[in-house]
Amino acid sequence: MRKLIKNGTIVTAADTFQAEILVEDGKISAIGTNLPSAGAEVIDAKGCLVFPGGVDPHTHLDMPFGGTVTKDDFETGTIAAAFGGTTTVIDFCLTEKGHPLKKAIQTWHAKSNEKAVIDYGFHLMVSEINDDVLNELPQVINEEGITSFKVFMAYKNVFQADDDTLFRTLLSAKELGALVMVHAENGDVIDYLTKKALEEGKTEPIYHALTRPPELEGEATGRAAKLTGLADSQLYVVHVSCADAVEKIAEARSKGLNVWGETCPQYLVLDISDLEKPNFEGAKYVWSPPLREKWNQDVLWNALKSGQLQTIGSDQCSFDFKGQKDLGKDDFSKIPNGGPMIEDRVSILFSEGVKKGRITLNQFVDIISTRSAKLFGLFPKKGTIAVGSDADIVIFDPTIERVISAETHHMAVDYNAFEGMKVTGEPVSVLSRGEFVVRDKQFVGKPGNGKYLKREKYNTYTKLNQNETMSI
Repeated sequence: MRKLIKNGTIVTAADTFQAEILVEDGKISAIGTNLPSAGAEVIDAKGCLVFPGGVDPHTHLDMPFGGTVTKDDFETGTIAAAFGGTTTVIDFCLTEKGHPLKKAIQTWHAKSNEKAVIDYGFHLMVSEINDDVLNELPQVINEEGITSFKVFMAYKNVFQADDDTLFRTLLSAKELGALVMVHAENGDVIDYLTKKALEEGKTEPIYHALTRPPELEGEATGRAAKLTGLADSQLYVVHVSCADAVEKIAEARSKGLNVWGETCPQYLVLDISDLEKPNFEGAKYVWSPPLREKWNQDVLWNALKSGQLQTIGSDQCSFDFKGQKDLGKDDFSKIPNGGPMIEDRVSILFSEGVKKGRITLNQFVDIISTRSAKLFGLFPKKGTIAVGSDADIVIFDPTIERVISAETHHMAVDYNAFEGMKVTGEPVSVLSRGEFVVRDKQFVGKPGNGKYLKREKYNTYTKLNQNETMSI
């Protein structure tokens, strides 16, 4: 059915204006005033902002880790994402050394098929580089539309790849038109510090952070950036948590390198003191990189405002406090790393960013949606309100005040990392390709309606627009 959205304030990464939006066959067919309403369902967005559905570039749904599996799968995770104003997620396929890349992709298709309520794509982890992997990469890009590769510089003996693998992945990405993503922490030193702490009987959750100091994130970020420059390739640093890493990204960008940075809501509003909560409550806040000293928050906000960081991902990776996090009751290194963030990503950035004057409304849209769509080959299909774009639309009331709580969230996990936090602004209705997933804060979507997205290659347009984010 045709839909006509009226009386709202449309916000894109570039503009804010009053207009109507006509939706037909899942796409935006017209934007203007006095559009024909005959045969259309009229949706009144009076008093609301109307902006493109969020693109979350960093999720881990139905992911095995640390002897368990994340609590939220592609059904519960994408439902929660939709309630939070996100209409596209890009999840990570984890590969196994010695096995074809296609096996991992097939596994993730099986996890997501007939479950997702919004559209989704995949990144692919690269843990080794050899002739078999190099021969498969063009197929991954051309047949599966997976145009981003993830290399872990941490999690020694689990995910960590060596510098040879990272450098050769960067070279391949340059040739093939892919974007290399890195988890930037020095895994070798972390492994040493972790073993030393445990030998000294230091087992509490706070030692997760103390054995992963910010210097190790900064070092790895700088190393990855230098290798990117040497390869003349492109790099995206995920979940940046501290000033040390921001400085290395800014330095690389000032030299004209194609280096991009993502942070997450947890690093903008939580800090290392949360890991010191009594009765093992600190385990709820164990993820990597860890939370930092509070002063780093101002650095991250300033980096988003200045364009030194360009995106915000959730790093959704939820584990129940009871039955999963407590696997590390007597050993912090056995606490499953990750937290439930997918539902509150958009609201936190609006409430703490726009409402408090840290970023503009247009920057907000760019950070939660447009920039990720551009970097990961989805723009202009996703990430904007424009004629011809998918009708992924959020109708957002900027005045609603609420308190974040596990009692009211839609994730399957038994706690919320932002419990008790007051935020202003909430999605009221969310459309995915022109169909309501959330309507008047009620779920009306259907598992399986989400489509797998084959993405375009990392392109010259993205490179040429690098300076755009630096001059905002």
